[in-house]
Amino acid sequence: MVSSTMEEGLVYNIKLSSIGPGNVTAPYSIFEPENMDLAMKLHYLRCIYYFGSKAFEGLTALVIKEPMFTWLNQFPVPCGRLRRSDPGRPYIKCNDCGVRFIEAKCDKTLEEWLEMKDDSHEKALVSSQIIGPELSFSPLVLIQLTKFQCGGTAVGLSWAHVLGDAFSAAEFMNQLGKTVADNGPGRPIALAQSLKSVSPNNQPRVVEDPLSIRRVGPVGDNWMKVSECNMNTFSFNISGTQLSHLQSKLSRNGAEFSPFEALSAVIWQCIAKIRGRGSSPKVATICEKGRKNEIEGILSNSLNLSVVKVDFPIEKATPSELATLLKTRALDERKKINEIMDKEQGLPDFIVYGANLTFVNVEEGSFYKFEYRGQKPVSFSLRIDGVGEEGVILVLPGDKNVCTGRKVTAILPENEIKVFKDELKREGLLA
Repeated sequence: MVSSTMEEGLVYNIKLSSIGPGNVTAPYSIFEPENMDLAMKLHYLRCIYYFGSKAFEGLTALVIKEPMFTWLNQFPVPCGRLRRSDPGRPYIKCNDCGVRFIEAKCDKTLEEWLEMKDDSHEKALVSSQIIGPELSFSPLVLIQLTKFQCGGTAVGLSWAHVLGDAFSAAEFMNQLGKTVADNGPGRPIALAQSLKSVSPNNQPRVVEDPLSIRRVGPVGDNWMKVSECNMNTFSFNISGTQLSHLQSKLSRNGAEFSPFEALSAVIWQCIAKIRGRGSSPKVATICEKGRKNEIEGILSNSLNLSVVKVDFPIEKATPSELATLLKTRALDERKKINEIMDKEQGLPDFIVYGANLTFVNVEEGSFYKFEYRGQKPVSFSLRIDGVGEEGVILVLPGDKNVCTGRKVTAILPENEIKVFKDELKREGLLA
């Protein structure tokens, strides 16, 4: 859990505690993750909200924790711990064990930290803990408050993807802001369920794995995907002017593309050029906001998950052709994932992010709606752990003061980052 950056002394004075719901959850309450939740179980979201000095100024840890007990009354599932039913399917026992709370200090000011522009440093601001090897003792959520020298604060959220997607993680934190402002939270979601008794599927029918997922493991109760290479994270900002120019450049012959489609098409081709013929990513996975994400207070893995497959060299296509494919040829695979998980009783170990080159559209994520004492984040970052070697591209909303732009975070094999930057410069997306 302690990163090398911490060992270098940038972040220090680390203290651990736990916070649970203020009210006792009804006995024997359990929550059974859906098939899509279990398909995403080897992934983790690491979110960091950066606040200026006014948000947490003058607050002790005790004062910060106090509204959290009320906040977590609405979310007993993230406060629970995993168990397995007799067939082995994981479920969450809502036993009020709570979320882990981490306090830390940093010897940099917030401005100095943000100016470093080194994504590797951010690992010090959010826990990298995984679930396992003992499910019953592993927290699903960890929150880290790191105070900078200037009074600014980083709020790091480590979120097990089995609980829900990035939109759900944002909703979870937004409800904390509402609680602090005495505007929430609402009632707890219904929890009481009976575990499904799933009989072995004896049908001879063979169900092929969908293109959007890849089998790994088996991992048992140690929910971590061991990567075959080192993955690095690199983020950059795209201004509104750059976006408009890119969309105009691609939108010829009457076709119009969204910022996400335009950016994904150009980056897909950049990565194809890096990897060259034979290793060019001819299958791309697209993850976008689902309808269930619109419901306040609901945590779920509701991303629309689809794939685009081509049979020609990506590096020789035009970005407009690739954007058209992303817009019109993406095939939904959620039904197929549900089918394979049902057939195997929720037991297989899969990765989704990085099974193919994966483009994740979270530009509508309400990350900047997390207000604390009337203050919004000055910056936000998101990365995913457990990514496969094909890599992930995240398209996020731009920083608070550049609302018309976008922030792009790439998680790629370490040896591709430098060349990727060179390709972005040739495309005019990086200075």
